[in-house]
Amino acid sequence: QIFDLSNACLGFLNGLVTLGAMIDAGQIKSGLVVAGENGRPLVERTIQHLLNTPLDRNGIKPFFANLTIGSGAVGAIVCHEDLLPAGPKHRLRGGAYLSATQHSALCQGDTAGEALQMETDSEQLLIAGVEVARQTWAQFEQETGWHRTTPDHFVCHQVGSAHRRKLYETVGLDLAKDFSTFETLGNTGSAALPTALALAVDRGVLKNGQKAALLGIGSGINSLMLAVEW
Repeated sequence: QIFDLSNACLGFLNGLVTLGAMIDAGQIKSGLVVAGENGRPLVERTIQHLLNTPLDRNGIKPFFANLTIGSGAVGAIVCHEDLLPAGPKHRLRGGAYLSATQHSALCQGDTAGEALQMETDSEQLLIAGVEVARQTWAQFEQETGWHRTTPDHFVCHQVGSAHRRKLYETVGLDLAKDFSTFETLGNTGSAALPTALALAVDRGVLKNGQKAALLGIGSGINSLMLAVEW
């Protein structure tokens, strides 16, 4: 089967969960989930809009988040353990998810010709997003048996320094265990978290045998957190 899953910045994580469920159900033995984000059309359209439209400070604010968008692509294979060779095995152990759709208007995007148009209430999205994350983490602990000190590393959806700091303060997690990429890559949407995970492995930060908590928070607002044993 070939099909699309779209859920703002959480599409890739939803793909991992979907493949895992299909494997557990015996429908498939393995699957490939991929995500690609092209931020250039949105950034260029935003710049043109700001240049051509007289806006005051409040008029500019809904478009500011657009200028942090980056481009990236990532893929991952999920398979039944019977197909794995001998040696270390990377396991998806479980997780938790939560939706708070009363906040769906805080970040909205639509197509405008060949480009994407997006407006974001960044301040309110930050406040509401970290609260949804706090509630999701509580469910995550119940589902997985993990606690705040269990993960060796945290890999979060990459937005920016303010969101990162507020998230870890609100949930009560150790910021020193976070691996971030937004400083150089920006917000690459659904590719952001898995790209950060891959780079953490490539750079020797996340090692075999360690535990990682993948913290996904996206527009909608939706949150999906997964426990991975690397």
